[in-house]
Amino acid sequence: MTVPVGFTVLEASRTAGIPHASVCGGRGRCSTCRVRVTRGGEHLPPPREAEQRVLARVGAAPDVRLACQTRPSRDCSVTPLLAPSIAPGEALTADVRQGRESEIAVLFADLRGFTRMAEHKLPYDVVFVLNRYFETVGTAITTAGGVTNQFTGDGVMALFGIEDGAVAGCRQAVVAARAMVEGMAALSAELAGDLTTPLRIGIGVHAGPAVVGQMGWGQSFYLTAVGDTVHVAARLEQATKDYDAELVISEEVARLAALECSAFPAHELAVRNRAGRVGVRVVARVADLHLSATAGS
Repeated sequence: MTVPVGFTVLEASRTAGIPHASVCGGRGRCSTCRVRVTRGGEHLPPPREAEQRVLARVGAAPDVRLACQTRPSRDCSVTPLLAPSIAPGEALTADVRQGRESEIAVLFADLRGFTRMAEHKLPYDVVFVLNRYFETVGTAITTAGGVTNQFTGDGVMALFGIEDGAVAGCRQAVVAARAMVEGMAALSAELAGDLTTPLRIGIGVHAGPAVVGQMGWGQSFYLTAVGDTVHVAARLEQATKDYDAELVISEEVARLAALECSAFPAHELAVRNRAGRVGVRVVARVADLHLSATAGS
């Protein structure tokens, strides 16, 4: 292909109608567009800091470059290293499955003691209770403005602020958390004759950058998020067991949602494979967390 000097390799591919993987949209935030330079590498400008960082992260060989960051000034030949997930006719458009980085709030919730309770129930009875539980928490999430992302076992993951940003997302997530706890109390009362103990839920919420996009294969695509923010939110949900609390939120969520949290214990949590600790607030009873009018209540 022939393109103007100054085009990146990725832009050259798209201009020529050649599919080229680029999950981050050509911003040097992923390695999916990387290519092996088979000719003319000695004439390419050296990689800048952002490109060097990504290439080092994936352990790339010396002849590998990011197509979105490399701007040839002379002829060269390259071979893309990852197959694109788009058809040739869509080469000039964004891959519908590529993610985009967004500031969002992520909520994880888990039903406490369900495994122990399920041991004494018939399988179909377990399915019935689980579906009522998912209906309760799912309704709370969507009513607050969130997106139910994953139902796994007796756990749920939800995303807030995908379109409106982290401030709105944090407010929505806290509103959803309160509605989830209230819904579980109502469900426990409804099923009291069939439960040995009331249903309890633990919820963790964190906010920050995450890559949000459609992921999956074949007919099984769903909107999800990946990144450090998701990992931290899952850790906060686990911490509700340690503190015997209904809700653990990060200080970032409290700040963005403009919550008054001075009455709730503050802790610093270590998160595996993450440098530094995460400041959190432990809310034993969500009913004690009063939302201001600006926080969505």
